[in-house]
Amino acid sequence: MVAFLSSWPWENLGNLKYLLYGPLIANVVYARMYEETPKFNWCLHILILCALRGAVYTLCSGLNHWHFLTRRRRVVQQTVDFKQIDSEWHWDNFILLHAFMGLMATYTFPVFTNLPIWNSKGYLFALLLHIAVVEPLYYFVHMLLHSDYLFTNYHSLHHSSVVPQTLTAGLATPLEHIIFGLIMGIPILATCLLGYGSLKLIYGYVLIFDFLKCLGHGYTECVPPVIFEFLPFLKYLIYTPTYHYLHRKEMNTNFCLFMPLYDALGNTLNKKSWELHKKIFSGENTKEPDFVFLMHCVDVISSIHVPFVLRSFVSLPYTTRLFLFPLWPLAFATTMLLWMFGKAFLVMGYTLRGRVHQSWCVPRYGFQYFLPFAKNGINDQIEDAILKADKLGVKVISLAALNKNEALNGGGTLFVKKLPDLRVRVTHGNTLTAAVILSEIPKEVKEVFLTGATSKLGRAIALYLCRRGVRVMMLTKSTERFQSIQNEAAEEHRSCLVQVTKFQAAQHCKTWVVGKWITPREQRWAPSGTHFNQFVVPSILEFRRDCTYGKLAAMKLPEDVQGLGTCEYTMDRGVVHACHAGGVVHFLEGYKNHEVGTIDVDMIDVVWEAAMKHGLRPV
Repeated sequence: MVAFLSSWPWENLGNLKYLLYGPLIANVVYARMYEETPKFNWCLHILILCALRGAVYTLCSGLNHWHFLTRRRRVVQQTVDFKQIDSEWHWDNFILLHAFMGLMATYTFPVFTNLPIWNSKGYLFALLLHIAVVEPLYYFVHMLLHSDYLFTNYHSLHHSSVVPQTLTAGLATPLEHIIFGLIMGIPILATCLLGYGSLKLIYGYVLIFDFLKCLGHGYTECVPPVIFEFLPFLKYLIYTPTYHYLHRKEMNTNFCLFMPLYDALGNTLNKKSWELHKKIFSGENTKEPDFVFLMHCVDVISSIHVPFVLRSFVSLPYTTRLFLFPLWPLAFATTMLLWMFGKAFLVMGYTLRGRVHQSWCVPRYGFQYFLPFAKNGINDQIEDAILKADKLGVKVISLAALNKNEALNGGGTLFVKKLPDLRVRVTHGNTLTAAVILSEIPKEVKEVFLTGATSKLGRAIALYLCRRGVRVMMLTKSTERFQSIQNEAAEEHRSCLVQVTKFQAAQHCKTWVVGKWITPREQRWAPSGTHFNQFVVPSILEFRRDCTYGKLAAMKLPEDVQGLGTCEYTMDRGVVHACHAGGVVHFLEGYKNHEVGTIDVDMIDVVWEAAMKHGLRPV
């Protein structure tokens, strides 16, 4: 049987729970529309306070994920995974609960009806009450919650999150949040009853309380140890993320709310708190990545699909949503700043076989790769990321999509030639991409129409298929490039490669492999029942209802991946682009060569078998 107040009464409503704010909104609207002289309205202030509380938690969560600032000061090296994100999806339930608790308090105690905006004496009284009442009371209640019955039925939920996050602060049962809400309300109510209350006191106390909770639950150490060296007594007045993390790790210690003083008085202070705090802040605990996948932005809106914006949004495959458009100016400005400073930023991290894998993003939009004057700047940013990876001791860096564009840098060849002393191996991952595309073409197919036929992937696909005796119609106007590829094939297979210059040539072919973007008008030449395989970025429009369309080449990461909580662009959870997977295989196999430039057709089957061996699976 479920314990009383261990689950939320609106749990089955999902996101419809926000409709419960409706009565407060209706009250505000009614007062504005029908009252000639609107009175002081607590419903309005409660709604504003709820919005501000949500913003505090969201912004603090975002700051924790600015990895280029926080990378070396992580309290926990492991990243948050999908399971934890899902369990904390409704982290803001307590804000809704406290809204109604606050509304009840304003109707119960008349002292709240005519509060001034400001009263300087109230802050001092609230501070004294917090230190003398709230802190010891929370300490006592928190210790009670760790007793067998209460922990099993209530508090264990809060401790179920492996990686402490700002939003983890909201993961608790209704009973806990009712108790914490009552404790938090003591200084506010008492100060108001004494006649020193004010509107700014209520806003200030609640938001500072939330900020300090965010501080402790964050997984980035942000309190410099030097302040404790100069002013040792501060150790007992303010806790740190490390201090709170030790409570989660060794649950019989560090029970305080914000002030370790009461742990010291209660003899529950973890002796390792300050030593570990100093170690983490210095970066000694940092684990550098072994593999990096270098991505790029596609467009302004898709650049918001990063953990430091909305953690829940990035845990789902990217789709354009209406609520993102108001964030467009902020996204554009942020990307421009990163562009100016030339920094690739971390967007995804996970652990595989005990080794750290990360995805970095070059702050450039897709259209910029096709601007002639932007070429050098983009290559400079990619080179900077490669050099940074080399300095960190990264073993393999894999280039995504446009970052390895042939016209841009020859599929990565430019960097290998320019930087001959690189320890990091540079790879475009296209060998596995070709293998994935080829695996999707049925064995019984005897004829294929190929666009983008003279690209790296197009060439490899054409040469591989002709070995199987498949007739490949290569769409290209360059006879010289076609003949160059044809000459690479064995003499007995060259007749399988056929140059075509118009789409009309494929009007009877039902297997198209699209490596260069085609318009809906060009798709009309495909016969009914055609399947469009594709390796083009961006994907072609799914215009024909009588045809089927393949997705971009992708692979599912092995089951033993840990800490994966980000979807790679439009890919499903746990699925990455084939070139990303190709880099992973390059790393796991320990290949010592750079995989740049043209694809070695003889390696396609070798890399495919290696991917299968390591647990990667086609989608």
